[in-house]
Amino acid sequence: MKIVDARVIVTCPGRNFVTLKIVTDEGVTGVGDATLNGRELAVASYLRDHVAPLLIGRDPARIEDTWQYLYQGAYWRRGPVTMSAIAAVDTALWDIKGKVAGLPVYQLLGGRSREGVTVYGHANGETVEEVLVEVARYVDLGYRAVRVQCGVPGLPKTYGVSADKLFYEPADAALPSEATWSTPRYLSHVPGVFARVRDEFGPTLRLLHDVHHRLTPIEAARLGQSLEPYALTWMEDPVPADLQEGFRLIRQHTTTPIAVGEVFNSVFDAAQLIREQLIDYIRATVVHAGGITHLRRIFDLAALHHVRSGSHGATDLSPVCMAAALQLDISIPNFGLQEYMRHTAQTDEVFPHGYHYADGYLHPAETPGLGVDIDEEAAARYPYAPAYLPVNRLEDGTVHPW
Repeated sequence: MKIVDARVIVTCPGRNFVTLKIVTDEGVTGVGDATLNGRELAVASYLRDHVAPLLIGRDPARIEDTWQYLYQGAYWRRGPVTMSAIAAVDTALWDIKGKVAGLPVYQLLGGRSREGVTVYGHANGETVEEVLVEVARYVDLGYRAVRVQCGVPGLPKTYGVSADKLFYEPADAALPSEATWSTPRYLSHVPGVFARVRDEFGPTLRLLHDVHHRLTPIEAARLGQSLEPYALTWMEDPVPADLQEGFRLIRQHTTTPIAVGEVFNSVFDAAQLIREQLIDYIRATVVHAGGITHLRRIFDLAALHHVRSGSHGATDLSPVCMAAALQLDISIPNFGLQEYMRHTAQTDEVFPHGYHYADGYLHPAETPGLGVDIDEEAAARYPYAPAYLPVNRLEDGTVHPW
């Protein structure tokens, strides 16, 4: 069997996605997600102009060799564009491997380690009362874990809080919009939000919170300490992970668990945090961390250091990525949680898939391969539309992390 075609498909059924479809001479196809939010066309060009020509004539069964060929063979390694492109190839090859074997991919990864994949949803609101309504909605849907985000009094807009609750999409404009941020207002408000949620929903619902990289280590330590009475499952991205020594300071001051890694591209981004046990959950994803092959390496390293998975699963990851993530989630021993932001009906039309949600769990498809495809005719009806994540500024106008 040989690869005869590698097509890059860019579509926008409500938001932009980049998909690679690999075709073999025996008619078996595989799909991989290559979406990089706000930089989609950079990956599309990388794939179309620099990777796809290298795949023609290769044996699709040689997944590891192809991964090393694309990673080691390029002088310029790593980075989000390169690793997203490699991820698309790797994921598509696993899809083909499963179809040839007649098995879902998770069976090729060692089989099930659990019956279902526990997911969490996003409950957000401008006020605490709105947040309580949204948490109740997810509880009614059967969720066992909920991420809680609330507007900050005195700020006109807060990243992570949206008008459309179930299908939240933060990329909101053809050019980046701007919002205002105040750390003092935020730090004084958040503990009270979680006090109300715990009082309303009791001690067993798993609660999470995303800081969106906005704090310094000592500020994050203060926040983590103030949230300890409410027993969060994790505090996500408390600081930018560029200076990883900062996580030691957070650890010295709080026992609130820490999750990080959705912007990581390789095991080298996570190695120090994992080995020093400075985090509790690693949030790297199939699409941004080199595909199933490389993300499994990250999870294997994490398993040796009491770190669990908590993969990113926002709407900028297509159903192709979600299908691949579930195949990995169901099989690894150190699974923690899977983020699950529902896609729109238009997205589900473009990406027909067999995974499904029931009673707090996602279940991977039992069909051979990943159990997902792309409808190219439907995709063609939704052309690319520029969309960017917003930019944050402090009240004095300084550019600040989200």
